[in-house]
Amino acid sequence: MDTRNNGCKGCREEYQVTEESIQRMLASPMFTSDQCVEDEVYDERLRICNSCVKLQDGINCTVCGCIIPVAAKLKRKSCPMPGGALW
Repeated sequence: MDTRNNGCKGCREEYQVTEESIQRMLASPMFTSDQCVEDEVYDERLRICNSCVKLQDGINCTVCGCIIPVAAKLKRKSCPMPGGALW
């Protein structure tokens, strides 16, 4: 599909990530496994991201494009901020 005249594909309404879809992802078995950080670590990561200038619409990291409420839950993920991760 040609998106040159419509902006980026991710900006179109049908591709927008909703709070409902994020909660559905976080409810999956993967996010209740040992691959995830403890709730205290998760909350701290979200707090850091919420104060970051690279956070877009309270959901997306403009550095790497990840969905912060999902990425922050995973142990293997880290902040992608150039020059040094914030978490």
